[in-house]
Amino acid sequence: MFGGMLPSLGEIPKKRKELGLTQSRLAVSAGVSQSIIAKIEAGSVDPSYSIVQRLFGALERAGVESPARRVDELISRPVVSVARTQLVRDAVDLMRRRGYSQLPVFESGRCVGSISEKTILDRAARGESLESVLGLKVREIMDSPLPVVNSDTPLDLVLGLLQSNYGVLVSKGENLVGILTKSDILKTKR
Repeated sequence: MFGGMLPSLGEIPKKRKELGLTQSRLAVSAGVSQSIIAKIEAGSVDPSYSIVQRLFGALERAGVESPARRVDELISRPVVSVARTQLVRDAVDLMRRRGYSQLPVFESGRCVGSISEKTILDRAARGESLESVLGLKVREIMDSPLPVVNSDTPLDLVLGLLQSNYGVLVSKGENLVGILTKSDILKTKR
């Protein structure tokens, strides 16, 4: 790709953007700090030869790897949700019919929370009867809203979000186009 000679530093941001890499991702791959990449790209630092070698090596490796998968390749469409005013029983029925273990909760077209089998069962395990939990309104037991990412976000970047969330909502512009859950990730063939 680069032959035996290193190209100019101006190639770093150009190639990084062509490959769809963020400065942070390139930094991790090259084993340097994101701030040094920002300074190199801004022209405010003269990096050592070894740093430049590592950056171009990381860019070259990224160029020969398969292109990063994007979240929109794996999402479930459309977004199936419940309203905060619905009964938990209705949410459970919907989850059972659709084979989902969690649902986003919407009000006036925006996500205001989430509800999961785990949350429902946790409430029952703390001493409330399952029947009384099922009779509650969703708003009374819902968890935090799911995070939202852009449809062109590389899949690798949302794996961290899925460690602490049941799923992520996926938007394209102002429109929600789908949801990505842990089970969607586990279904992928790489």
